[in-house]
Amino acid sequence: MVVTLIIACEVGFWVLLAAGLALRYLARRPRLGAAVLLCEPVLELVLLCATAVDLRNGAEGDWTHGVAAVYIGFTVAYGRSMVKWADGHFAHRFAGGPPPARPPRYGRARAVHEWKTCGRSVLGAVIAAALLQGAVWYVGDAGRSESLEQWQAKMALVAGVSVVIALSYTIWPKKDPGAPSPEARESSGEESRAAAGTKPAP
Repeated sequence: MVVTLIIACEVGFWVLLAAGLALRYLARRPRLGAAVLLCEPVLELVLLCATAVDLRNGAEGDWTHGVAAVYIGFTVAYGRSMVKWADGHFAHRFAGGPPPARPPRYGRARAVHEWKTCGRSVLGAVIAAALLQGAVWYVGDAGRSESLEQWQAKMALVAGVSVVIALSYTIWPKKDPGAPSPEARESSGEESRAAAGTKPAP
């Protein structure tokens, strides 16, 4: 039941997103579109309640409940950015809006982007871990909640890997292959200074 509900929530997320954006840009009903988009959190609330009821009815805390917690956590963490991404593309395609900005690929800007992504991933992992801990307390039986504790360890791993990836872009920033090397810039500067020094007086 939980897996079916997770799939239904994911489908519902994209249906509500498409409906909200269509009302905003195609039907020219921005307030109604915003109201539809605000219904998105209801899906996570329904999934949370259904998972809690399933556990209270005696179900063993298995991988399905772990996936439910992870889904809720990362939907909360990434939901706003996903809506913003979809909104930008929809506005560009149907309302004459500017092309959505692409994520930076090189240098400091790329490192900042990776840290923002890392922050969302860590937030999702923390929310999921907190929900899993709540489920452990809710079940109140160590024998029935071992799988939930294993999922908490997985969330710690996800957070750690996210930090390592962001840190790698900070320590070893990806260089733009089209940018001139420091030697080339220095040589160009010397040539400019030399040309300026030999420029004939007016």
